[in-house]
Parts: sequence; structure tokens; C-alpha cells
Amino acid sequence: MRGLRIAPATLAAQSFLSRAVKSFILPRSIPIHITNTFSYNSKLFLRPPLSPSASGICSAAQDIKGEYAVSDKDTIEDVKRIIEMAERASSRREVLHTDFLTPLVLKESMLALEKLANVKTVAQGGYPEAERCRLSVGHPEVLTTDPDIVSALSISGNFSFQPCSHGDFLGAILGTGISRNKLGDIILQGEKGGQVLVVPELADFLTSTLDKVGNVTVSCKKIPLLALEYEPPRTKLLKTVEASLRLDAIASAGFKLSRTKMAGLISNGDVRINWTTVTKSNTTVKTGDLISVSGKGRLKIGEINSTRKGKFAVELIRYI
Repeated sequence: MRGLRIAPATLAAQSFLSRAVKSFILPRSIPIHITNTFSYNSKLFLRPPLSPSASGICSAAQDIKGEYAVSDKDTIEDVKRIIEMAERASSRREVLHTDFLTPLVLKESMLALEKLANVKTVAQGGYPEAERCRLSVGHPEVLTTDPDIVSALSISGNFSFQPCSHGDFLGAILGTGISRNKLGDIILQGEKGGQVLVVPELADFLTSTLDKVGNVTVSCKKIPLLALEYEPPRTKLLKTVEASLRLDAIASAGFKLSRTKMAGLISNGDVRINWTTVTKSNTTVKTGDLISVSGKGRLKIGEINSTRKGKFAVELIRYI
């Protein structure tokens, strides 16, 4: 196998990357000559450092700084593929699109793509509060408008006597043979049914195929994105005073669980901060962090103030 032969870098970069390359998984026989690069999750990408150009980011990725390490291998591989796709789109002066991404993959991809020059990104989920979004990447001179890459469907039926859950709708749609990454958010509408976001190329297939959700007969039709009936999630404002900003202390107060119980959930991998699994109870949280606990819901960290006694007064926004 040939060595990676790259132009010289600065002495500071060489020193830094020489240390970093020890964790870069390559056969030891391959000579590596360091130049300007950037890394994602200990993998070196041979590209120049750049300034970002991004717009239209879904709310799921806004204001998240990515300070928690990502260890999930599938997420890392997904982000690497998106980086490669963005480079290809930029070099060929074209626009490429992902399928619907989870909030974690979207967040990590946006952070990584900020390091690429001549790449513009647009994230769309169909409505501003969408969690699952598609990402469009391309050269700024080509990606000048938001692409039309999300379609909305209305699924209606008589759910008065047989209410159906998010899982019921998802199961019915996946039962038609569509893969999960082709679907965006599912918006429940109680007795009326629900609305779903989907890639445009599968909209007609779903309208002609989906005829049941649970035991309820349904009809499915395309609707404009502006017709989506989304209601912001209900929240409850809580306040707590804690001696520290440890995850176990803040989360136990927000979810009304004992600190011991919360510590167990954290160590078991049931707790995430900004969609990244965290397993250390002493992880420090900050304003804007979104904490989710499997089976318990979500909690957002609001304003944090210090008290006269050196403690922390924390506002907690609990999603109910």
C-alpha cells in the first residue's frame, strides 16, 4: 500500500498531528507525511481548514456545541460518509442530499462540516421544530436556495375509540417496506390521525399503499408543508438549588427521581445529553443542554445562577 504523501505543514501542526496520528488506525507500515488536516473522532481527514457556511438548520441542531464525546460507531461512520459526500458535492459543483438523520448525527455532521471550505449546508425537516432532518450539501455558488426534499402526508381515520401511538403509526408505515431513514417526524393529531414527513419520491407509494394503522382503516394524502398542524410541546418550569452542576444531581431534580436511581440509569446508558449517551454521573451540564432519559422524557437546562452560599440555582424546563 502506498504512503500518504502530503505537503508540509507548520511545525505546530506537525507536532500536534504527530501525537494525534498515534490513535489513527492504519497499518504501521504505511508512511504518513503530515499536512494541514482536520480530525473527526480521532480520524484524520486530509483537507484544508475552512470557514463555515450554513443555513436553515433544524432546531434539533441549533445552539448545541458538541462538548460530549461521541463513541457510537454507527454515528461516527454516518458522519464520515456525510463529510465525504459534502466534499464530493463541492468539488463537482453539485448538490447532494442525505436521508433523514437522527438529531445526534445531524449535530455531529454540522459540527464537522464547519471545518470544510466551499461547502454550504441546509438542514430541513419540514417545519422549524423538526427533530429528524435531511441535510443538503453543496458548493455555495450552487446551493443558493432551499431544495425541495421533504414532503408531508396526512393520515386520517376514525381514532375516536382506538387511539394509536407514535409507535403504531411508525410500525404501519414501516410495514409497507419503507426504511426508517426515509421518514422524518410523525405528528400525532389525536382522534384525527397523524401527519408524517417523508422523502418526496416515496410520497405517492405511501398514499396508495398505507390503508391501516393498528386496527383503524385510514386514508393517506399529500398536503403542503404549510398545512402541518404542529403544536409546540407542553413544558413545565421547575427550579432547583444544587451544590454542583453534576448530571446526576440536576437530572434527579428534574425527573423527580432519587440520585441513586438516576446514577443507575446513567451508568446503564439510559441517559443522553444533546442526543449523546453519557455514562458518567459527574458530567457537568450547562445552560441549553437537553437531557433525555429512556422512558422518562426530556429536560432542558435553563438559566443558571450562583447563590450567595456558593450553590447553583438552576431553571429546568421539563417536557410533559
